[in-house]
Amino acid sequence: MTSPAEPTPPDPTRPQYRNEGIRTLLAMFDHGDPEQRLLLGQILQDLQQSAFGVFLFVAILPAFIPIPGLGGAVSGPLVVLIGAQMLCGMRRPWLPGFIRNRGPKRGTMHRFLERIDRPLRRLDRLLKPRMPGLLVPLPAHAFSGLLLILIGVLLSLPIPLTNYLFGFQLLLFALALLERDGVLMLLNWIGAVAAVLFFGFSSGQLVGYTVDLFQRWFG
Repeated sequence: MTSPAEPTPPDPTRPQYRNEGIRTLLAMFDHGDPEQRLLLGQILQDLQQSAFGVFLFVAILPAFIPIPGLGGAVSGPLVVLIGAQMLCGMRRPWLPGFIRNRGPKRGTMHRFLERIDRPLRRLDRLLKPRMPGLLVPLPAHAFSGLLLILIGVLLSLPIPLTNYLFGFQLLLFALALLERDGVLMLLNWIGAVAAVLFFGFSSGQLVGYTVDLFQRWFG
């Protein structure tokens, strides 16, 4: 009788992205060469239910760069892409090649995570899988995608002093997706609707800005 084959040992040069929670997210970028560029395609390829959450987490990093106009111009279109795919009912992100083969340096992500480490660890004690009806069913998944599109558009617009505000709101969306926390997602829905009404429709400029923005992106 032949003995069962031994499992193939993991490749030590390739990060293992499993478990899919805040703790794994913190550990994901913790060890290794700070100059190594982590490609989005590699980061997301082994993730399952939390792939959109991790993609969103990485996508909002430029929003926290204190350079006027740069953060929103990079993060906004990525957030719109994520939202559009969720709105269409996709359960895993699709990445075009020019995005799949790009990503942040490990050191950049590590510094960002160090800055938000304390609040993340506090949230880790509060968040948990609950109220799946606000996350899993297609209508809820699509509604979250629609709100991400609107917030992504607002992030892309030249609205002064809002990058951190929208970035923080999108960070909470990412955490709700990562931890499968429907309570946090409900709070995100309320906050996103309020932001769209306050910053967009109340000024009467969201539609015009959005048309101009999409003409620049796809024209």
